[in-house]
Amino acid sequence: MLSKRLFDTDCDFDSISASVSTLSFDSTPVKANDIMSVMTPNIKRSRFPDDDEDSGLGMDDHITLTPSLTKSAKRQRTENDNSTCSKRPKLCTDIKDVVTKLEENDDFIADGSRLHTLPTITGKHSDLKSITPQTLADVVNGEYDDVISDYKIIDCRYPYEFEGGHVRGAENMYLHETILTLLQQPTKDKQIIIFHCEFSSERGPKMLRFLRSKDRELNKENYPSLNFPEVYLLDSGYKAFFNEQADLCDPVSYRPMLHSDHSEDLRHFRVKSKSWTAGEKRRYARKAMRF
Repeated sequence: MLSKRLFDTDCDFDSISASVSTLSFDSTPVKANDIMSVMTPNIKRSRFPDDDEDSGLGMDDHITLTPSLTKSAKRQRTENDNSTCSKRPKLCTDIKDVVTKLEENDDFIADGSRLHTLPTITGKHSDLKSITPQTLADVVNGEYDDVISDYKIIDCRYPYEFEGGHVRGAENMYLHETILTLLQQPTKDKQIIIFHCEFSSERGPKMLRFLRSKDRELNKENYPSLNFPEVYLLDSGYKAFFNEQADLCDPVSYRPMLHSDHSEDLRHFRVKSKSWTAGEKRRYARKAMRF
């Protein structure tokens, strides 16, 4: 949970602590000034409906004090200069409201816009929203078509596992670079993503967190907006789903990662996935050295 130190002052929101990221796997701090500077008119109108191009936001540099100003006017001017919130009250309120909402009720999706659509359970990963195999089966069978616009099932197992049996309609994405392609695709309102691997103990959760981190980074100037604010983890993974819902698997089969016929494949795909991760670490190390 967030420390209350974030809001010791009423309106000092020039920078938002990186601890905000603990609400939804983030690592990128957000600056309020950056948000306002890059927002398009459409975004401003949607998030700040009372502020238009003539609202006066950011116009202080064009105001010249003259001797004719009354004492009360000068005092008001000084108060405005010393208060970030007086210039952008809606921004301060919106961010504080979202943070408070997410802190007090984790049933909200990661952008704070609404409650989670699917029923969740307490899984192995307390920071992630987990669903049962039955809930996933209901999604595949169209039971939630009236409340979600689209869904993706991301299978993070290796290709030979996926080919040996997967949830109907699932996509195989076992590399970080493939996960990044999701952020390049058009998004829809009320779209959900469900991650899993064989047991949903390591590969699936890691890929889910990776997507959320990159999604936050992509939308850092427009916090708390996200491309995919509603993301779930299939509890106990494909093995549990196959045991309960084999008729929704294609083909109706389950090939474990440690299958004796695929030891070479296992070594190959492990090296391939780790080599990309190592490259990412080197890239971030070089980036950090520049500063």
